[in-house]
Amino acid sequence: MTPTLERLINHFSALPGVGRKSAARLAYHVLGMKESDVRSFADCLLSVKNAICLCNSCQSFCERDTCDICADSNRDRTIICVVEDAKAIDSIENLHEYKGLYHVLHGVISPIDGIGPEQLKLKELLARIDDNTKEVIIATNPSVEGEATALYISRILKPLGVKVTRLAYGLPVGATLEYADGMTLLRAIEGRTEV
Repeated sequence: MTPTLERLINHFSALPGVGRKSAARLAYHVLGMKESDVRSFADCLLSVKNAICLCNSCQSFCERDTCDICADSNRDRTIICVVEDAKAIDSIENLHEYKGLYHVLHGVISPIDGIGPEQLKLKELLARIDDNTKEVIIATNPSVEGEATALYISRILKPLGVKVTRLAYGLPVGATLEYADGMTLLRAIEGRTEV
């Protein structure tokens, strides 16, 4: 294998979820592409890096000062849904049910990884809370780090008099209680609704 190809494989394998074999497959695919397609791909990578910035309000990715969601006057500005990353916004938006605003933390509190509250977009969240804010929904993942982050956010927002809620987590449709872990069962019990 040539050093140049090895370098390309190393770059691909540095991406999350891409192992060495997948990286090699991608690298060999690039070798088989027309030069114009490779240039277009490279230009796209560079333009993503140069054109995309953070929304000055919600901290999500956008190409202007304010993202489309924050600029939409039809959104409910009294509710803010706090998510770990911008990908979570896409998942929630695909439901076509939530009509409030978002706030992207860009991570979760993880002392093992050296990530504390000061590395997250919490100051920006606090700056958005005002008398019009009725509710902050914490939609971090149900992991140890996600739970710790949710608890931290709840503690800093409660004194501000804003209602703080957490997404209910529970059993997926078709699951059996026998195979559910303790945390999933606990969340299912806590998030139960009247029938």
